[in-house]
Amino acid sequence: MQTGDVTTAEPPKADEGPSLRRQWPARVLLVIGLLSGALAIWAAAGFVAFTRSIATAEPQKPASADGIVVLTGGAQRLSDGMALLAGGHGQRLLISGVNARAGRDEIMRSSGLRHEKLECCVDLGKGARNTIGNAIETRRWARSNGFRSLLVVTSNYHMPRTLAEFQHVMGDIELVGYPVVSEQQEHAGTWTMLSGLKLLASEFVKYQITRLRQLLETDPEHSHLPVLMGRQKPVGSQPIERPAQP
Repeated sequence: MQTGDVTTAEPPKADEGPSLRRQWPARVLLVIGLLSGALAIWAAAGFVAFTRSIATAEPQKPASADGIVVLTGGAQRLSDGMALLAGGHGQRLLISGVNARAGRDEIMRSSGLRHEKLECCVDLGKGARNTIGNAIETRRWARSNGFRSLLVVTSNYHMPRTLAEFQHVMGDIELVGYPVVSEQQEHAGTWTMLSGLKLLASEFVKYQITRLRQLLETDPEHSHLPVLMGRQKPVGSQPIERPAQP
């Protein structure tokens, strides 16, 4: 009987390929879930910060600037802007985004104010078609008047996006926001209501899109992005309408 090394054959390994292939979908879903959760937390935190930045009352002591600009979109914006001009908080007032068919007399009457500065120092911008257009139109007006500071009047929920657009095109001009707060918001706590939250959520999304767009362009007046997003140029070629000289 011969003796010698006895070798035992290793059992064949099972094919691990199918097992690994079954694990990949689970891992991918886990990564997607984690990323989605992180994105949701980031969005929620950003929305909370955004809502806290919204003014809940109008300034008690308004600042003053070289010029005042009012963005159309509400009667109270217009009356507040006119009151600021009449109170000497700016040399001239631009109403940006005026309907092309609106007349000067109609606009003056809607403000409910009478003051000599309203007859001489209110300019109408009828070219802006959106907030980007408001910024471009205001820049043209400010530069033509040699203004170095502006008091910006718009609704409180619209102010963050407005200032972002204005700062993007007018980094050399000091901008001071004057947020307009309606009586309903100030006394009834509109932002705690469902309709108010929907409005803020919509504005928050628009604000984030604005910041993202600005990373991809230098000047919206010469960029194709605002045209692609709005399906038209943000501002037309209409010249700013000044009061008739006596």
